[in-house]
Amino acid sequence: MLETKASPNISKSTGLPRKRFYRARAHSNPLSDSHFPVPISPSHVDYSLHYPHVFLPSSDQNDSSKKIQFADIGCGFGGLLISLSTLFPETLMIGMELRDKVTEYVKERILALRVANPGQYQNISVTRTNSMKYIPNYFEKGQLSKMFFLFPDPHFKEKNHRRRVISTHLLDEYAYALGVGGIIYTITDVEELGEWMKACLESHPMFEALTEKELEADPVVELLSSATEEGQKVARNGGQTFRAVYRRIMPPL
Repeated sequence: MLETKASPNISKSTGLPRKRFYRARAHSNPLSDSHFPVPISPSHVDYSLHYPHVFLPSSDQNDSSKKIQFADIGCGFGGLLISLSTLFPETLMIGMELRDKVTEYVKERILALRVANPGQYQNISVTRTNSMKYIPNYFEKGQLSKMFFLFPDPHFKEKNHRRRVISTHLLDEYAYALGVGGIIYTITDVEELGEWMKACLESHPMFEALTEKELEADPVVELLSSATEEGQKVARNGGQTFRAVYRRIMPPL
């Protein structure tokens, strides 16, 4: 949840948190248990703690127009959220990150941006959680319209493939949270992982690939490779990326 206290790790010159104080291991085991609060159900998510300027004390948290619509799974340092915030200023979105220091950095970054830009960045937030376990605890059926999986951990060893955030089993969970017409965006610089994610989505009966024309018309697609720290690093090194973007559909009868 976002807190309002100032942090000693904020740069006096930029007003933004200094990333070097929040560095963490690049990889985490999503199958291990971590100790952080998890809502019992989506109705127990306190939106006012995440979006205090949107949800005043008297606000109706059951208002469907004021529910989270975008989820950035494994949001890292929050680059995508920051870019999406101004592109979709009326849409509530949240980053979900397992690493505690990285989550804390994104919290501080959002708070600093809110202070520096009054009235902006009120529609984004972050929470520390394990998305592979707790998606149904945060989102109602069909609540989301976009989910993002940008440069996820490849878990190269075959014995660790069960830790991958995209799998046939987990797509069932994501399909539950996505409304019909909702979109899953994935990208990686690891060709084998890109093929894996595409194969999982292609074989799932509740997803279909966007056409090239649809991809070209979607302003979000360009951000997949440019908005995050990982994507920028790949671009600097002249690396290749592998993208799979699929729409949630009704299952065949």
